[in-house]
Amino acid sequence: MADAAHTGVALKERPIFWFYGSASIAYGIKDNAFGYLLLIFANQCLGVPGYLASSALAIAMIWDAVSDPLLGHWSDKTRSKLGRRHPFMYAALLILPGSFYGLFNPVIDVSGEAAFFYILFLALLIRTGTTLFEVPSTALLPDLEKNYDQRNRWLALRHFFGWTGGNGFHAINFTFWIGTYGVASATGYAIYGTVGAIIIALTIIVSSLGTQRAAAQLPQPTETFKLSELGSEFKQIYRSLKNRNFAALFSYGLFMGSAAGLGAALYLYNVTYFFEFTGYEIAITAYAVLFSPLAAGLLAPAIGVRFGKKAAAIVMQVARVVLYPIPYICVLTGVWPEFGSVASIAIYTAFIFTEVVFGIISAVMLDSMMADVVEDSETHTNRRSEGLFFATRNFAGKFVSASGIIFAGVIVSAVGFDSITNVADFTDEHRFTQAVFFLPIYCTVCLSAVACILMYRIDRESHEANLQIIKERNSAAQDDSAATAPTN
Repeated sequence: MADAAHTGVALKERPIFWFYGSASIAYGIKDNAFGYLLLIFANQCLGVPGYLASSALAIAMIWDAVSDPLLGHWSDKTRSKLGRRHPFMYAALLILPGSFYGLFNPVIDVSGEAAFFYILFLALLIRTGTTLFEVPSTALLPDLEKNYDQRNRWLALRHFFGWTGGNGFHAINFTFWIGTYGVASATGYAIYGTVGAIIIALTIIVSSLGTQRAAAQLPQPTETFKLSELGSEFKQIYRSLKNRNFAALFSYGLFMGSAAGLGAALYLYNVTYFFEFTGYEIAITAYAVLFSPLAAGLLAPAIGVRFGKKAAAIVMQVARVVLYPIPYICVLTGVWPEFGSVASIAIYTAFIFTEVVFGIISAVMLDSMMADVVEDSETHTNRRSEGLFFATRNFAGKFVSASGIIFAGVIVSAVGFDSITNVADFTDEHRFTQAVFFLPIYCTVCLSAVACILMYRIDRESHEANLQIIKERNSAAQDDSAATAPTN
């Protein structure tokens, strides 16, 4: 066992704990760019109509969603001196940083509808590179940590780095780059893309090398991926994915992915136009939210131990959804402070800080619940499929997130943003239309996602029982192997 050699060593004193957690910085930066910046960059800098720009992002996301499960299954069955996951992680270095740079620094002169194909091509490359790194990297956890509660700590750290990396970079961006030059100027995006590519490359190198030794020492899979027997591979994928607990988390991902795609794509439109925040004020909220992952990281393990992963995930997610629409409703009913005032930015920041804390705690619990599905499935299939499970859960979110992004593009055009590039042109009628389109759908889909978690059945006791079954099975297999081994 990877963790056996470190019994008695505090988790924070194990270097691999930090190398594993910090890997999510790359994903955080990429996710921030695609979720918050790319639609408005394509629409207001390159002149791509909102519906067309969102279509490019959706197509790329669908490709990403289809490729994730297959790559996850492939990495589960890869034999290599580097370990099952690392060949893919190193391959990402050849694709992800360069394509991220090229997206925000167009290497050819493109504008208008012609820029659609450029955005689409680079988005496909970036999502492929992200899959090569993030899916195998995340899937390392079930081998690195077996303890039901300790897994929460690993994932709390990973979410901390993902949120801090993405949101910290977002805060710097709106302080110095896009915040200085404006959301409709290409200059800020160019600097953002250059620095982001460098940080992504360094993250891949450091995290991959830092987890390399432990990964190479893990047991090799008994089966290898056979492209010539693709039909058989898909049968194995289907058998693993029949797990009812996985189905609960998969269904959650379907609903929450759609909501996340919608909310993230409209974020900058909401804060820039609906709440009339300047780039500097957006940066203030981003700096405040930098402390959300820290608060969530400190609270999540204790909450998970006290209430259990399932209950904690449900309560935190419901609390987040209740908080989310309150600032919008206050604006529409006239009880929000004057736009541009200290009170306006302070109250909004308090809401977003709390909402993000609740969201991160819920996400930590759900990822840890997914790690527990690995052993639950292994008791039935006698095969470890952590890469497949994490990738397919992400597949669910990404596939339907495309629908959220497409609808966001429709809202952008319906509200009139295709011809609005200045807050002065944004009226109360626009504001009302924006809220009526956005809020009811977003909150309903989020609550539907929460309902799916109720189908999940693994708790601390059943997880320990699964570990015991696997331990006894492996011990029996070793005894049989020793008994049948030839003697000289």
